[in-house]
This record gives sequence, structure tokens and C-alpha cells, in this order.
Amino acid sequence: MTNPAQKIGEQLVEHCRKGDAAWCLDNLYANDAVSVEAAANPEGGSAVTEGLDGIRGKHAWWDANFEVHSAHVDGPFPHGEDRFGVIFEMDTTDKNSGQRSQMKELAVYHVADGKIVREEFFYPTGA
Repeated sequence: MTNPAQKIGEQLVEHCRKGDAAWCLDNLYANDAVSVEAAANPEGGSAVTEGLDGIRGKHAWWDANFEVHSAHVDGPFPHGEDRFGVIFEMDTTDKNSGQRSQMKELAVYHVADGKIVREEFFYPTGA
């Protein structure tokens, strides 16, 4: 039998591969979920976003500021029944600067009561 984290991870990966992050937010996340970036947004703000509406706002900011040329999603990699990891690789262009870049990040998701309650992103920050 598939454990809760693996099942949610499989759904998240399937929909991310389709480019349907909105489905994930609507169906897999708890209303009080927390998102933690490796560093605060250089335009200001915190590395921590609390609540589903805030996380939706992060996605809207990303969509407004980046063009995604290609994306690859690898995983999920379950860790017990309450966590899983996913590796994201993207080729993007910053819409404001025109700078094209490639990135790779590890995301760790925490699951409770059948929903994602916390996501943490790990990537080079230049620090």
C-alpha cells in the first residue's frame, strides 16, 4: 500500500509535469501551509510565506516575472510517511532583465492529515 506522502508526492509530480501547479495548490495543500525558500526574495520580503493565499501569491509572482522554456521534475522520493522530496530543473528567462538561466532545486514537502503542510526549497543562493 502506498504511504500518504508517496501518494501526494506522485500527484504533485504528475501535475507539475503537466504545468498545472494550480491544481496542486487547490487539492494537495493545507490552508495553513508554510513555504520556505532558501533565501528571501531580492526584491524584499521574507523567505517564509505562511498560508495558502500567500503561496498562491508566490506562484503568481513567479508567473508574472519568469518565462519557463522547459522544466523537468524528478521524484517523488519518499522519506517515511510524512515527507517526500522532488528535484526541479528549469530553463527560464527573467521577463524584466531578459536574462536566461538554468536552475536546479530540491524541494522537501511535509505531509499531515493528507495535505502538504510545509514545503522547503534548497538551491544555491550565491552567499
